[in-house]
Amino acid sequence: MLNFVAPTTTSNLSPPMKLREFEIMFKTLYLPLGMYALRIVEDTDVAEDMVQEAFIKAWQATETGAEIGNFRGYMYRAVRNECISHLRQQRPAAGLEEVAEVADTDVDTSVRDARIWRAIDALPERCREVFLLSKRDGLSQEEIALEMGISVKTVKNQMTKAYERLRSLLEGGHRPFFLPFL
Repeated sequence: MLNFVAPTTTSNLSPPMKLREFEIMFKTLYLPLGMYALRIVEDTDVAEDMVQEAFIKAWQATETGAEIGNFRGYMYRAVRNECISHLRQQRPAAGLEEVAEVADTDVDTSVRDARIWRAIDALPERCREVFLLSKRDGLSQEEIALEMGISVKTVKNQMTKAYERLRSLLEGGHRPFFLPFL
């Protein structure tokens, strides 16, 4: 995940608390917005660009004195609009019908997905690698063992460890069986 660095402008910087609040919102919303954008544009790099552009525009708006009441809702709408603009440039005949309005379920799903990916990222490196080769890439335990140069028993142990850690990390929220690739 990227860290927010305020764009430099010729105007005075916002008070430190305002910048701090913006940084907190950036860190909180970046991954869920990225997941949301990815559903629309279906390209990870483009999705990241759309989220970054939306944050830059939001920063510029707050810097000029605009007050954003519901920042979260504003950012989802801004990302959606960035994605639509991108799609229109890629496919000029595409219309708005192609991209639905931001629904609460879309927001909930992007937040859920971000939470799950943070939990996967928190797995130990080898455990995460085995888990992703299995669930994301669809490799069998034998294929994983061969690719990583480890035994099938080690693959099984690492998968068990991954499931246990994910259950623990996601306790009280969404469990790993909600993942589309599990």
